[in-house]
Amino acid sequence: MDWTPAGYFAGEALSSRCRFSNLLGTVYRCGNLNFTCDGNSVISPVGNRVTVFDLKNNKSNTLPLATRYNVRCVGLSPDGRLAIIVDEGGDALLVSLVCRSVLHHFHFKGSVHSVSFSPDGRKFVVTKGNIAQMYHAPGRKREFNAFVLDKTYFGPYDETTCIDWTDDSRCFAVGSKDMSTWVFGAERWDNLVYYALGGHKDVIVACFFESSSLDLYTLSQDGALCVWRCDTPPEGLRLKAPAGWKAELLQGARDEDEEEAEEENAVRAKAAPAAAEQQGKVKYSRLAKYFFNKEGDFNNLTAAAFHKKTHLLVTGFASGIFHLHELPEFNLIHSLSISDQRIASIALNGSGDWIAFGCSGLGQLLVWEWQSESYVLKQQGHFNSMVSLAYSPDGQYIVTGSDDGKVKVWNTLSGFCFVTFTEHSSGVTGVTFTATGYVIVTSSMDGTVRAFDLHRYRNFRTFTSPRPTQFSCVAVDCSGEVVSAGAQDSFEVFIWSMQTGRLLDVLSGHEGPVSSLCFNPVRSVLASASWDRTVRLWDMADSWRTTETLGLTSDALAVTFRPDGAELAVATLNSQITFWDPENAVQTGSIEGRHDLKTGRKELDKVTAKHSAKGKAFTTLCYSADGQSVLAGGMSKFVCIYHVKEQILRKKFEISCNLSLDAMEEFLNRRKMTEFGNLALIEQDAGVDGAVIPLPGVKKGDMSSRHFKPEIRVTSLRFSPTGHCWAATTTEGLLVYSLDTQMLFDPFELDTGVTPVRIRAALRQQDYTRAILMAFRLNERKLLQEVLESVPWDEVEVVSSSLPELYVEKVLEFLASSFEVSRHLEFYLIWTQKLLLVHGQKLKSRVGKVLPAVQFLQKSIQRHLDDVSKLCDWNCYNIQYALAVSKQRGLKRPSEPLGSDEEADASDDTLHLLGAGQGDGDGQLV
Repeated sequence: MDWTPAGYFAGEALSSRCRFSNLLGTVYRCGNLNFTCDGNSVISPVGNRVTVFDLKNNKSNTLPLATRYNVRCVGLSPDGRLAIIVDEGGDALLVSLVCRSVLHHFHFKGSVHSVSFSPDGRKFVVTKGNIAQMYHAPGRKREFNAFVLDKTYFGPYDETTCIDWTDDSRCFAVGSKDMSTWVFGAERWDNLVYYALGGHKDVIVACFFESSSLDLYTLSQDGALCVWRCDTPPEGLRLKAPAGWKAELLQGARDEDEEEAEEENAVRAKAAPAAAEQQGKVKYSRLAKYFFNKEGDFNNLTAAAFHKKTHLLVTGFASGIFHLHELPEFNLIHSLSISDQRIASIALNGSGDWIAFGCSGLGQLLVWEWQSESYVLKQQGHFNSMVSLAYSPDGQYIVTGSDDGKVKVWNTLSGFCFVTFTEHSSGVTGVTFTATGYVIVTSSMDGTVRAFDLHRYRNFRTFTSPRPTQFSCVAVDCSGEVVSAGAQDSFEVFIWSMQTGRLLDVLSGHEGPVSSLCFNPVRSVLASASWDRTVRLWDMADSWRTTETLGLTSDALAVTFRPDGAELAVATLNSQITFWDPENAVQTGSIEGRHDLKTGRKELDKVTAKHSAKGKAFTTLCYSADGQSVLAGGMSKFVCIYHVKEQILRKKFEISCNLSLDAMEEFLNRRKMTEFGNLALIEQDAGVDGAVIPLPGVKKGDMSSRHFKPEIRVTSLRFSPTGHCWAATTTEGLLVYSLDTQMLFDPFELDTGVTPVRIRAALRQQDYTRAILMAFRLNERKLLQEVLESVPWDEVEVVSSSLPELYVEKVLEFLASSFEVSRHLEFYLIWTQKLLLVHGQKLKSRVGKVLPAVQFLQKSIQRHLDDVSKLCDWNCYNIQYALAVSKQRGLKRPSEPLGSDEEADASDDTLHLLGAGQGDGDGQLV
């Protein structure tokens, strides 16, 4: 990341260097989970993306790649460097987890159920339909075709479901829906071509080889476990003799001595009985059969995992229960219910201590340490689509509200949710932070507006109306004392006091549902947008009277103030964005956004995408940190960024390319057209993929239907106060876009006299001011760090006072970014203190441009304060305890011998406390 100040970020930097950063709000959708080789991270498929959860460092990161459909399965190489990601359409991506980039694209020409690398990493097997295909794994050298088909295996009559390899990569087993398990040889073995195993009465869910053996365990959906024993060890597999032209080549290369030796072996082989040949064939016999459902209640087994070294079997069921058994004795170790939803995937790390569970019904991801019976990770996304979001004033947290009635708070640094509020009994329609950043105010369809405390994590205020009403939006003034909410059914705006919780006033005047509220950041003026084609401005300091009424040409959907309060932006139903001067109630400009929305064609639409865009509009607006640009999103897969003054489109961000969502197609898919019309419009009650015609105006679909495709939407947009990123709540989750962190050469007022050699020469001459100015003009981060850290700490004040005003902003921006990665906290704090003390008065005159940089600096310092304060409090407690123990010893009689049992116990307790670790209290591993 370069030094570009946040004030300039919304300009050229925003339009050219903003990239997808992370995906929050959803932790698991469907597919299989994988642990990395070190066992410290979990790889989880989330929609058409893949997220890596670092359990050791308590961070989550989404890979910067996306598939065309939802991810079906992920195969991880044994060394952990490569991953094969396959989506529901059969498209595969070969991804390097080291450089986080796509190396190769491939299409398997069919729906793939599972993919698995061999333990030696030389091959991988893909199950597709009723066949299994073995490919040569890509090497570390450049290859024209990374996937080369080696062999196709036939055998099952129905779809294949699972794969498992032996430790020596000589054989693999494939389970099928036809209740059979097939053992195939990865090489041309003479005594094993294939072997079919039966014994089950339902679909095979998983099959596992025993460690260093061909013994096999198979599990079926009805909760049955079969233990199979093989009479041949892995070393007993014999390579088949070559035939045809290969044999002729080998024969020509043999010497006469080898031919004589072969004749002698042939004579011996003829003398041996024919029964010896049959005895050499691989045979399986069933040793035992166990059942999980011993009580008689039918509970489908849905997922399983097996750790070969510890012989630990983990099974998950449709009721959310999982069992831990020790094989082959089938001893029950543990049983627990982690959810009321179906467990879709299970994974074990290399040591066998951590178990990862994925529940697709509620989007849960859990990592359980079974020996200590504690959670390492416990995360759950929103069940329904998120509706609104808000940044905290320092940019450290994001709060989201959803239709499921939950309010979640996310840490922007780690990407984890650390608190969930469930007090609302209906969908949450709006969320916002107060100016202090420690209070969250939410509105809901259940007729309440609630205030939550982030210190004690509780709901300390509940605001209600005299008559039951549904609140559609919420806003809090800059002081945090006045709370307002708009009603959807009574067309009124309610005002409460945060201190007392009393209803102060009810603002009437709108003739339609209130769609959006926004307070002026500078003055106590409230703007309310309504479907009655007006935006009303209410003066909070003058008896809440209406000061102005802005007439619009269409229904108002969203309203927002510029950060300095001097401008107002309104999004209307006719896809326009109008800008107003709130002081004089004069329109200053407008933007036509119908063509920029570029909505897609839904599956059930009878019109083209061009004509379906007529009813679409922007439903959310947000100003950038400097107020030069505005972000707009709505019923489309695009987020548009407009320049306010020039009223032109700067850039369009495509938030998703997932064709598993609705309203993504631009053209009619003729493959789905039949002689009776569109296949999606034909009601098929018996078919899984059937769809019914939705009711008019329904945007979220019928959740009770067999086939449901959520529609792509952008429900809320917010710009970070630090000016370095913006977030959007969409159908896919909470997407965060931030400044591109790649190394970019972006100089500032550069001339031929500014070179690294001259900068270092100025440092040697102790001309620190000139060296800093030249370094910022060249703008190379490593050189900037070298120059700033070369300044002695006692001369920081002198150098700070000699810096020009324009470069003070750049230094503050660089210090804010350095706090996140550097360990020189005291040195950079000295720089920050001297700069703000010397140039504080001058910066106040440019508060609009400097404020994002200062907030970014505050966010970085606050994060270190939180971390260090916890450690200091813990150390203070330990010191107080040690002093108390020492005083207790001093009060004892001098004749009493030292080293008594009580003192030994006390010293042991002291050592135990001083060496104890500390958790963060929300199930994360620290």
